[in-house]
Amino acid sequence: MGLTGDSEGQLLIQLAELVKEISGLPECRNSCKKMHGNLVRRIKLLSPLFEELRDENEESMMKIEEIKGFELLKVALDSAKKLLQSINEGSKLYQALQKGQIAYKFQQMMETIEAALNEIPYDELDISEEVREQIELVHAQIRRAKGRPESPDLQLEHDLAVAQKEKDPDPAILKRLSDKLQLRTINDLTKESVAFHELVIASGGNPGERFDEMASLFKKLKDYISTENPEAGTSEGEKGSMKHRSPVIPDDFRCPISLELMKDPVIVSTGQTYERSCIQKWLDAGHKTCPKTQQTLLHTALTPNYVLKSLIALWCESNSVELPKKQGTCRSRKPGSSASDCDRTAIITLMEKLANGNSEQQRAAAGELRLLAKRNADNRVCIAEAGAIPLLVELLSSTDPRTQEHAVTALLNLSINDSNKGTIVNAGAIPDIVDVLRIGSMEARENAAATLFSLSVIDENKVAIGAAGAIPALIRLLCEGSPRGKKDAATAIFNLSIYQGNKARAVRAGIVPPLMRLLKDAGGGMVDEALAILAILASHQEGKAAVGQADPIPVLLEVIQTGSPRNRENAAAILWSLCTGNSEQLKIAKEFGAEEALKDLSESGTDRAKRKAGSILELFQRLEVKEDPVSLSSL
Repeated sequence: MGLTGDSEGQLLIQLAELVKEISGLPECRNSCKKMHGNLVRRIKLLSPLFEELRDENEESMMKIEEIKGFELLKVALDSAKKLLQSINEGSKLYQALQKGQIAYKFQQMMETIEAALNEIPYDELDISEEVREQIELVHAQIRRAKGRPESPDLQLEHDLAVAQKEKDPDPAILKRLSDKLQLRTINDLTKESVAFHELVIASGGNPGERFDEMASLFKKLKDYISTENPEAGTSEGEKGSMKHRSPVIPDDFRCPISLELMKDPVIVSTGQTYERSCIQKWLDAGHKTCPKTQQTLLHTALTPNYVLKSLIALWCESNSVELPKKQGTCRSRKPGSSASDCDRTAIITLMEKLANGNSEQQRAAAGELRLLAKRNADNRVCIAEAGAIPLLVELLSSTDPRTQEHAVTALLNLSINDSNKGTIVNAGAIPDIVDVLRIGSMEARENAAATLFSLSVIDENKVAIGAAGAIPALIRLLCEGSPRGKKDAATAIFNLSIYQGNKARAVRAGIVPPLMRLLKDAGGGMVDEALAILAILASHQEGKAAVGQADPIPVLLEVIQTGSPRNRENAAAILWSLCTGNSEQLKIAKEFGAEEALKDLSESGTDRAKRKAGSILELFQRLEVKEDPVSLSSL
């Protein structure tokens, strides 16, 4: 995972992260492409503002945090992210049919962002002219967008109207719709079906006439795709081997109760789909909850899922599979799980060995769970639901090195699931994982570091992990580990150091000397990580002092001259921290010829690197004036 530079002020960090997440959203290719793209592009323009403000000192940062406009902007960007994600993940047919309403939502979003920007007193902020001009550009673009609503797509509207009205629309119309809506393959149609399900959930299980219109239009597109391109979405290898093996039934086509291919899928009030006969037996037995989610059913009405039924029929036809004449017996299964029967059976057996077996059986069971947790997301959910996490945490204290390795690696794989992160921490795992990091085998130590990084994604865990004494052990691994182990340790240290208190812990534990060694070892493959951690530590007063004592300027200037764009940026950020308020460091930098390197960086670096270089060059100018006041008076 890539590491970034220094960070100050939680609100600005959150705003910068939101802009980054929005900028990284997949490109929209359906009928809302233009609206989606315009909003993302305008939000991207805000990035330099937060980056520049994050460079402020603590007093300025406190004032920034009190500005109401930034809080309003965070709320607006949160809403914008959700809107953009809903367009990426939502039903393409629904968006096309409701384009006017969606355009109105985008219009409202633009106005909300502009209102938040208007609450920010830019004159009170220490920002460059370049950034100020960029913010004015965003304002201007939003104002223009407000006065110029999204123009209708007349061709799309015409094609939708004809396709809905006519029983057998012209294939040319269906082709245009298929291309415009990006519904070209069986895989696309399956995703659209899932999006339909979400609409049903949002409507409380009663989607109304609009859903029937969409289902009818969907069927026409499905028939067109299956006729014109029956193998769409199937790879060449799959086509060649399809005749020689039984096709794997997609999970979405199986009833969650019987695990068999559904013949008559129906939707319950929670939005989950089941085979009619299986869910009816469940209801007849007096149950009032959804078998999969355990939510209370608002009502017991069963809504036919025509879209999924047509997709199953299409899949059966494409794979030469006969639709089942009747459903088999609905086997008992733990609600909420979506792991396959095979894996579930294995997990139950392994749980028995983990809980009650001898030491050899426990070691073998932990090893198997480690592999199953790595295999897929469904297994990670199922293993956690079976109660494995507390038992694995107990095995972290095992005296058998292999058992310990299996246990910590299984927890690492389970922690990929965000819900499992909380379960692992609540089971008291952090102190035990830190113990493994201190005294385990090298493989166990490296996987313990990776586990701590995974858990530290949640902010409150950063505090707990630092308090448990992880940082000194991570520094040891940074010095002693394999190349992979060093990277795991560095990534964990970086993430933990985002929390202010852990910066001081890292400095006091002696992090700076090993980082400097890694920085000077260009062939060691750790220069990127060392620079990123030093950049975040240099933003802290103790870190700045420790880095300054390590004679860093020659190697920082070498990176500024020859490094990658990101490394040049981080090196400049460290140099800026060292030189700000420290004339001795400024003089040393000048003696080593920093001005020439910084002038080049101010012209060819990243935006942030250019700002840092410009700031240091200004410090050099002030130093010259200070040292030679006579030349100033003669001007």
